[in-house]
Amino acid sequence: MSTGLMNNKKEYTVIHIDKNQLRINGRGDSALWNQANHLTDFNSSWNDEQNHKVEFKALHDDENLYVSFKVCDSNIYVNTKNNSIESIASSDRVELFFNIDDKLTPYYCLEIDPTPRVLDFKANYYRSFDYDWNWPKDHIQVKSIVKANYFVVEVVISKESLLNLGLLKAERIQTGIYRAKYNRTKDGIMEPTWITWVDPDTDEPDFHVSSSFGILLLQER
Repeated sequence: MSTGLMNNKKEYTVIHIDKNQLRINGRGDSALWNQANHLTDFNSSWNDEQNHKVEFKALHDDENLYVSFKVCDSNIYVNTKNNSIESIASSDRVELFFNIDDKLTPYYCLEIDPTPRVLDFKANYYRSFDYDWNWPKDHIQVKSIVKANYFVVEVVISKESLLNLGLLKAERIQTGIYRAKYNRTKDGIMEPTWITWVDPDTDEPDFHVSSSFGILLLQER
């Protein structure tokens, strides 16, 4: 089983692989990804549209956490006006939030569009965002590819950085896994549909609450 339920949180098991075997290229086509559990359990409880096909995979070795998203989409939207926070935050993207504990003080966010531009920031409950903070640049790598009907984002994050930030505890990482999809309304306005692995059970879309997080469980060697 790739997912389960522990302490009322969804759980995804991250398979262990040999050290220095996986090299990401943005295409998600390494044979090693076949060893990963395939997570496709994504939905939006705030939107009736059901076209939310996202495939998430994760692996780890002694040094790194590896993540792959494949997002099926024939109408990918990227706001190319500039490279500002607002531009990335108004584009189709995938998101990873990492939480120290349910108090969300603090938590760390990665929002990655298909190109791949990265919006990384530190936050505290509730929605207090520090956009001056960045993931240590030598401890993260991101690559992507865009095709006619899908895009792929691959991410490598060092375990050293996860440990230093207090995120990796007893081989568990509290993690939110999300997707933002922008569609043009009849009025010509781009509006998002918010898609998530864990339904936070909120009246309005909100990923910045502890109920939107699940657990990545790192398999032992």
